Amino acid sequence: MAGIVDFVNVSTEGLESSPVVDALAGLRANEARYFANKYKHVFTTVAASEATDVVDRVNLILTERDIVIASRPLEVTDFVVDGLRMSYVFYESGLAINVMYTIENASKRAVGFKLSQGMDVPAELAEKFKFARQKSKLAGEIRGSYFVIKGEY
Repeated sequence: MAGIVDFVNVSTEGLESSPVVDALAGLRANEARYFANKYKHVFTTVAASEATDVVDRVNLILTERDIVIASRPLEVTDFVVDGLRMSYVFYESGLAINVMYTIENASKRAVGFKLSQGMDVPAELAEKFKFARQKSKLAGEIRGSYFVIKGEY
């Protein structure tokens, strides 16, 4: 079942099994607010089990860096806005991965990692990335990192 992510009245629906459910819901709402404000895009998610193609695509891109995420994917979204294909996977651990992929050229293609407040850095990312901190009214403190995509997907 698809659901619009409300960033005014933050809901934990679909994320209840996460040990950092409130922070993950805030992180998801933070992303929804960004796309609403910047692109006037309505951010909707579906259960990861309903869109395994999105999870598979993100997993394929992660193989560039030999990364296999241990946590269970809970929700995903995949959309095109302003020439960018955006894919998100929200994981049970509190991790959110986004893939920003320009359609026309390879100038802006990257994978972003965001960690919900209260979660530890996943072992599969700890040795490979340093995380910067940012404050969010919706999500508290978000730690983030990224890598540039080299391949074609």
